[in-house]
Amino acid sequence: MSSGPTHVPAAAVIPDTASTRQYIGARSVLSVLQYFVAETAVIGAWAGPQPYSRRTGYISDLGAVNCGIYDGRDVCSPLHWLMNASFVVQGLGMLIGALLLGSGLLCVAARPGARVAPGRRKPWLAAIWVRILAGTAGAGTIVVGLVPQDAGSALHFIGAVVYFLAGGAALVVLGSLWLRQTPLAWFILVCGLVSLAALVTGGLTGMDVPEPGTLERIMGYPVTVGVAAGGLVIAQRVHRHRAELRMRASSAP
Repeated sequence: MSSGPTHVPAAAVIPDTASTRQYIGARSVLSVLQYFVAETAVIGAWAGPQPYSRRTGYISDLGAVNCGIYDGRDVCSPLHWLMNASFVVQGLGMLIGALLLGSGLLCVAARPGARVAPGRRKPWLAAIWVRILAGTAGAGTIVVGLVPQDAGSALHFIGAVVYFLAGGAALVVLGSLWLRQTPLAWFILVCGLVSLAALVTGGLTGMDVPEPGTLERIMGYPVTVGVAAGGLVIAQRVHRHRAELRMRASSAP
């Protein structure tokens, strides 16, 4: 009597944490930090009758192409092109990172030699969702940069909401996935929760609050900082692993 076919368990996956692809992906994600430099420069060049205030001024006012009254606000941003270019660069950084950073790498938070256990679908699904959500958020902020608020299109508003919603959700999933793998996981998770809470507040109030600029930045800043924190974790670990491999190769007989 012949025995039936035996089931061979799948081997654990060890993600390649030293590949050039992962390194470029991590660096692309870190590029989102340029946003803060660009925003500061654009605010410094503001030419409206009143100084621009981060507390009351909307972020999109900085990217408005024309000077004039917009939704009751006197807007004039000579460096609007820089602000819009920054939105696009930020979005491209997130989109490239989502495409290049592998799901396996995200499962193990880029820890060299860490294994993704076979049969564990939840980490893989979580990593895939992080990539989908981060890429969607990146696409949203690209739209924000390509379609300024005074272009007369609803695409600008849609792109902004997509960025806040998908970006915050990506951070919540990523932070939860990394809770036992890096101390920054809690920070990333909190960034996502704060952003989503601010988005809900903005939706319920219609942004009719004493400091709408502050509320909008509580939606957006945590996404940028949280994404950069995730990129930093990956970039540092990938860089360290690549350096170790080069050292071993140079010392080999």
